[in-house]
Amino acid sequence: MSIAAPRLHVAAAPAAMSTLAGFGLSVRFILRRNWLRLVIWAAVLAMMIPIVYTSQQATFPTQAARDAYANVANTPAIAAMTGLPYAAGSLGGILVIKIWMTLAVALGFASIFLVTRNGRADEEAGRTELLRGSALGRHAFSLANYTVAGSLSVVTGLLISLLALSDKLPAAGSWVLGGSVAGVGLAFVGVSALCGQLASTSRGANSLGVAVLAVFYLIRAVADVDAHDTNVTALSWFSPIGWGQNMRSYAQDTWWPFLALLALAAAACILALRIETRRDLGMGLLPARPGPARATAFLASPLGLSLRLQRATLISWLFGAIVAGLFFGSVAKAMTSVLDPSNTVAKAFLGGSHDMLNGILGTFVLFTGMLAGAFALQSLSGARAEESGGRLESQLAGSLARTRWLGAHIAVAAAGSALMLLLGGWLTGVSSNGAASGSAMAWAAFAYWPAVLLMMGAMLFLHGFLPRQSVSLSWAIYGVSVVVAMFGPLFSLSESAIKATPFGAVPRMPAVDFSLPPVLVLTAIAVGLGALGVWRFRTRDIIPE
Repeated sequence: MSIAAPRLHVAAAPAAMSTLAGFGLSVRFILRRNWLRLVIWAAVLAMMIPIVYTSQQATFPTQAARDAYANVANTPAIAAMTGLPYAAGSLGGILVIKIWMTLAVALGFASIFLVTRNGRADEEAGRTELLRGSALGRHAFSLANYTVAGSLSVVTGLLISLLALSDKLPAAGSWVLGGSVAGVGLAFVGVSALCGQLASTSRGANSLGVAVLAVFYLIRAVADVDAHDTNVTALSWFSPIGWGQNMRSYAQDTWWPFLALLALAAAACILALRIETRRDLGMGLLPARPGPARATAFLASPLGLSLRLQRATLISWLFGAIVAGLFFGSVAKAMTSVLDPSNTVAKAFLGGSHDMLNGILGTFVLFTGMLAGAFALQSLSGARAEESGGRLESQLAGSLARTRWLGAHIAVAAAGSALMLLLGGWLTGVSSNGAASGSAMAWAAFAYWPAVLLMMGAMLFLHGFLPRQSVSLSWAIYGVSVVVAMFGPLFSLSESAIKATPFGAVPRMPAVDFSLPPVLVLTAIAVGLGALGVWRFRTRDIIPE
């Protein structure tokens, strides 16, 4: 006679509870892992409001000066770069023209990179599978990721509004300003959530997210160029960036586009979670495209591999340098009719030049140098990404030397930044309607290469001695250098303090004559820091994330 084994009756948890189990723990884990990045992104973006607003107060102190700027701002070039100048005759409107597009696009990038880092990148590295092996629900970590990334947008928007209010700007416009920036950031949280489900690698997810952002930016730019006066066209509503812009802070102060941005973010995140339910862990809806069966000899080399991995980054930044160069040259002459040459603050902002046109060109070249510095840091941070992702050990398992591997990343960053400087400077000259020659502006821009190399040297030094903090600290150093070099006179900093920064030390041609000693000093410091960083990298252990 057989005895039936007793049945164990376990109450099944509700589906919603099982899939979201561990949500709070996941939020705390993501915050602990990314708190420094979150603080830097929010603080840097929000602090641009008082910095830029203070500069506009000094540059356009009278209503007549603001009205003159409004006439200059209503051009296709400015509409394509920064949006329609719908309130350019007020300080609030000028603030929007100067900084809104930069803040919205930067927050879009932050959302994409943050969601991918804690989503697809963790899944690719196998951490997601490990976390789900315990009591963590299927959707808990993904939802926590979207929540933290969305919180960055909300906090950044709130800080922007509070800082605008602290500068005595109109309350309604200040709240709409912060809400519009936050709305765009939230929309791209949803976009990046979908990209993480479509792509099967973190690089693919980031590239797809950035490509979508670029397409939306291009749609918005075409719509604004085709607009009549400040009346938007229907094409503008096909881009979430256009939705945020059409909230029109300090003008109509419209809130309903924010609800559309919020709905887009929510719908995209819900769809991403739905896709996550149906796909296999580690796979994406878009199949990975198989490459050639055998690599070419160049691709098999460290330089070839580094160039291939950074191809999309290099192309994107070169395109940005082309657009910026054409824009800078096209508005240089027009800006001379706006700025008051007797305004001491404006003269200091333009490098102390007595020739307003040369001062404006020198400032635009400084912007080009800063763009090249940002590219160099992003490119060189790929070396840390290879190490933290665990891919470096397999590359060094053979006969490849560490210095040769790292040297390939250095070469791509250095050569790419030099090309950006030369191309951006040359285009600024040839599009300036005779204000300067292409060769002269190319040389003026290339003079910032030692400053870019110093940024790279600092990152290499940190990569050697503080690898885990190297990327965050390098961007912090870059941010401080940019703010001091650009806005130092507005903070009443001494000339020696400004020249102590990498970008401030370079002679701002053509506003001033070229001087060799500062360039040599920057180069020597860059080489010294870089050499110490490479030496330390050769001797230390490989440190994963």
